[in-house]
Amino acid sequence: MFSVASLLALLALSVTGSPVEVRNSSITLPMTRRPAFSNVTDLLRHYEALIAALTEYSTHGRRAESVPLTDCHGGYSVSVSIGNPTTIYHLAVDSLFGITWVGAWTPYVSITGINTEVPVNAHYGYGFFEGTLFEDSMNFGTDDPSLSINHMKFGVASTSEGFGYDGVLGIGPRTFTRGIPTVTDHLFRQGSVSQRIVGIFFQPAGADAVQDGDGEISFGGVNRGRHVDRIRYTDTTTNPRSSQYWGIDQRITYGDMDILENTAGVVNCGCTFLYIASDAFERYQAVTGGIVNAVTGLLQISLVQYNALHDLNFHIGGRVYPLFPNAQIWPRSLNNMINGGSGADDIFLIVKGLEAPTGSGLDFINGYVFLQRYYTVFDGKGRSRVGFAHTLFTGRESN
Repeated sequence: MFSVASLLALLALSVTGSPVEVRNSSITLPMTRRPAFSNVTDLLRHYEALIAALTEYSTHGRRAESVPLTDCHGGYSVSVSIGNPTTIYHLAVDSLFGITWVGAWTPYVSITGINTEVPVNAHYGYGFFEGTLFEDSMNFGTDDPSLSINHMKFGVASTSEGFGYDGVLGIGPRTFTRGIPTVTDHLFRQGSVSQRIVGIFFQPAGADAVQDGDGEISFGGVNRGRHVDRIRYTDTTTNPRSSQYWGIDQRITYGDMDILENTAGVVNCGCTFLYIASDAFERYQAVTGGIVNAVTGLLQISLVQYNALHDLNFHIGGRVYPLFPNAQIWPRSLNNMINGGSGADDIFLIVKGLEAPTGSGLDFINGYVFLQRYYTVFDGKGRSRVGFAHTLFTGRESN
């Protein structure tokens, strides 16, 4: 079951401002890992509030004046420069929602900014911001004008609370933006990119650096060097609740056993773990033999049980995407981050249970632990869809 202790984050990823690579009308920014919280208590409190806010907003369908923001503390950030004189902001990347705003820590001062006098705000479980919509130039951390958004619309906070970064860079759908263009919309409309596409690549935290960098985000296209087969797409779900985000339909099996029936949920690069409906989690716990560890809040298994694990299979759009046994566990080299032990039997599973059973309309969250094994594409052109492809790390024994 979902609880405060179930919300431990893996790593924060920081997107550096350079080098920025431009290829085939796309913009690619590299990402590097770094811790986001100084202590586990703050991290747990943050995640509890995040999931509560996500559930509340998807249930009640609130409008853009109360835009719920995803994992801005425990996710990853991008460095951008805005205005004249140029000011650099470190913004959390938000794949659930589309609004961008600044000013949580570094103030916004620019002689080229245009105050639209439109109020904007975001209230959610662990903090808030209130401010005004501005228009100004934004650059992805370089002096190259081709990498600038000339008339970027973004919120400027007059007051905020609960943020570890300067604000949020939104790459989610336009559901809650009340007509405010997303970053991807801006790049597409001014001709910087040819498609409303965002590609996400992660290297597993425990993996050896067989490729440069820990991960990257691409606007306007995909990096073909980061996936090893073709990208297979599935349409976003029609479920009223999950369709507000990058929501899809999927079924999950453990070996040949059904764990979660075909149902709707979301893909979110800001969440760490894989969350499934409470009844599905109970089935997964039963077949793996995992016992909830009182310290980490994760299911703990022995080495013998680990060697007996079966693949956890995600049936999406007519394709099967397995998480092999090694992909179902927390990186053992990082057990100290979750106050786990270092013994042979200190093995922790990365599957967590949501509060509600199957049928809530938001029955799973495919988080970072899934995306680090599959290249992921959020395609917002026309009929929205989400794509996945294998990478060099899909089956790698890195944990």
